[in-house]
Amino acid sequence: MSGRYFLDTNIFAYAAHPAPSSKTRVAVKLIEDGLDTGNGIVSYQVVQEFFSLAFRKFAKPMSAFEAEEYLNTVFRPLLAVHSSPALYVSALQVYGRYHFSWYDSLIVAAAQQAGCAILYTEDLQHDFTVDGMRIRDPFR
Repeated sequence: MSGRYFLDTNIFAYAAHPAPSSKTRVAVKLIEDGLDTGNGIVSYQVVQEFFSLAFRKFAKPMSAFEAEEYLNTVFRPLLAVHSSPALYVSALQVYGRYHFSWYDSLIVAAAQQAGCAILYTEDLQHDFTVDGMRIRDPFR
């Protein structure tokens, strides 16, 4: 495994939260480190989920201009996994083997496809290992 790590949508949601907290600080640090080192990875799914949250759930919804800026400065450098039949097959295998939700299975498969050593998320069991890739809740 490489030094690459995958950042799930919740990392970006906490980083964008208007009331800074310890989770905000951790999330911002992970994103900044990912951008600085080139080791941070996201998939198309993370981008889609984040913008869905940003447009519909944020107290002050993100504007299209703000979203485009975020896409160009944050997501574009991190985006390494796109939708493909191979990704869906891998996600189906994860789904069948581990019984994660479909969307969590897609995230796990994308992280594996990118060769990530760690998947940072609070949505799955902390310190669980999937085929050598460790799942970590960075907010624990």
